[in-house]
Amino acid sequence: MNDLIIKQAKLINGDVVDVVINEGKIREIGASVGNGLTAKKQIDLDGKYYISAGWIDAHTHCYPASPIYFDEPDLAGAACGVTTMIDAGSVGADDVDHFYSLVQKAKTNVYSFLNIARIGIIAQNELSDMSKIDDESLQKAIKRHPDFVVGIKARMSKSVVGENGILPLIRAKEMQKESGLPLMVHIGNNPPNLDEIADLLTKGDIITHCFNGKPNRILDQDGNLKPAIQRALARGVILDVGHGGESFSFSVAEQAMRIGTYPDIISSDIYHKNRINGPVYSLAAVMTKFLCMGFSLKQVLDCVTVKAADLLHLEGKGHLEVGYDGDVTIFDIKDERIELSDAEGQVRIGTQKFIPIAAIVAGESIATKEGESEYAINL
Repeated sequence: MNDLIIKQAKLINGDVVDVVINEGKIREIGASVGNGLTAKKQIDLDGKYYISAGWIDAHTHCYPASPIYFDEPDLAGAACGVTTMIDAGSVGADDVDHFYSLVQKAKTNVYSFLNIARIGIIAQNELSDMSKIDDESLQKAIKRHPDFVVGIKARMSKSVVGENGILPLIRAKEMQKESGLPLMVHIGNNPPNLDEIADLLTKGDIITHCFNGKPNRILDQDGNLKPAIQRALARGVILDVGHGGESFSFSVAEQAMRIGTYPDIISSDIYHKNRINGPVYSLAAVMTKFLCMGFSLKQVLDCVTVKAADLLHLEGKGHLEVGYDGDVTIFDIKDERIELSDAEGQVRIGTQKFIPIAAIVAGESIATKEGESEYAINL
């Protein structure tokens, strides 16, 4: 007796397969492999709807107790078709234990990029006081939660670092050495200048908000990639979208992709306000914007599954393959005219959109709002 069989599910390449999940893992996948097998639950998609490995949102703010950027993991996660969320620096060492205890109750998988400031984001300027950057407390927190903390986070913009300039990032790179975990760096208004930031980053580090439209962006005045960014990418630095309320520009993204610079990871930077009021709404909405800009369905899906999992070293995630975690997103691609806005109020018109129907987390199905209201699937 298996836990779940998803019958007649359509892959993005058009193949129709069954997926068998038991004890939280994918046990079989292939055409008609579910025939003759029994399961506690069966979902029949009748070849109409798509599945992929569970969607990963690599930049979120889902610590419910945060005073500024907070959300409930299951509202921004599973209810939006996302099976795995990574909180990007909402908490530091002081609050990581509490955060961990809260997310054990969530259906969505949650991980943390730990803020290098031990206080986390309890105010906008957590890196303006260098005494709050405490290596000892950070290393202890990582060791207490080795399966929860998957990286560290430094927000390198003027409003956050105050008069400290590049110093917090220099400290972050020193702090990174003991654990070897990825470092995610938020870029925004300068100082510090992006060139200074980029030149400190090494293979596996992540630039988030990579397509922001602020003066301190990745493109120069002629629309070319700044030399420091070229050097960083050549070293293996990763580009993450991190849309957010102020950090995604259609014109910057379009120009970057026009000259051959593409995101490695598509993420939302979602929290309660930009989920409810926009311009983010959901990871699916951000994915839809990249469809509108010419990404293929496979390119978009790779950026929220296999690439996100592999680049962030999320063991068991991101692959719809035997032996991997039983995390699956069921979705539709709907052909319709859709008006899309970036963080600057620029509008683009799309013709297709992602509609998440359900998130399957370790074999347990959670319907989205669209799945409950528009799709007659017995979950």
